[in-house]
Parts: sequence; C-alpha cells; structure tokens
Amino acid sequence: MTSMTSLNHLNLSWNNFSGPIPLANQFLTFNDPSIYEGNPQICGSPLLTKCTTPDVGDDGDRSYANGETDIDRYEKLGLYSSIAAGFLVGFGGVCLSLLMNKSWRHAYFRLTDRLQDWLIVVVVPTSK
Repeated sequence: MTSMTSLNHLNLSWNNFSGPIPLANQFLTFNDPSIYEGNPQICGSPLLTKCTTPDVGDDGDRSYANGETDIDRYEKLGLYSSIAAGFLVGFGGVCLSLLMNKSWRHAYFRLTDRLQDWLIVVVVPTSK
C-alpha cells in the first residue's frame, strides 16, 4: 500500500489492523487519526500510541535503512536462486544434449556455420 501515490481519501477504520502505520509516500499526508479508528493494535503517527521497537528475535519485523525487511530479503534470495537454477538447468540441458547426441551436435554446428556465412554475405557488402 505504501507504493500508492494518488489517493485522495483513505479510511482504514474497523479492520483489525496491527503494527506501525507506514511512514512512506501517501501515508505521510493522512494526518487525521479518525481514519484509523477501531484498530487498537496499530501505532505511530498521527495516533497518540507510540510504537515500541521490535525484539531482536522478530526476524520478519526487522527493518533496514532502505525499508526492506528480512522477509523481503528472503523472497529476493528465493527469486534469484530460482533464476540461477533455471538458467543452469536450461543451459546444461542444451549442452548435454549436444554432447550426447552426435547428429544433433552436427546439425547445430552446421546451422551456426550457415548463419555465419549468411551474415558475412549480408553485412560485409553493406558496411563499405
């Protein structure tokens, strides 16, 4: 919700929210405490209830300088790990299939030779 930037009105009353009110983007402009009415477990500006700092053991609540939490970091790590694994499996699969199957290997290198010859015929005369 903190990435929204074009809200004119927001009412979060009676939704059983908990935790600190975000201090980013559009939330800085909502100064009326009545929009958070009925949520006894939220804290922070503009409410009178001040937030306490989370315990060191609360991994999901720890926040860093850029606003990123540990959960965000784990999600990024999972994403990057999945991308790397997918690349390795795909690239390894192509390389292993060319290594194991002689007819595929010859067909692949014939194709690359033809593409190289075609590029030489098309690009070299037009570059002068």
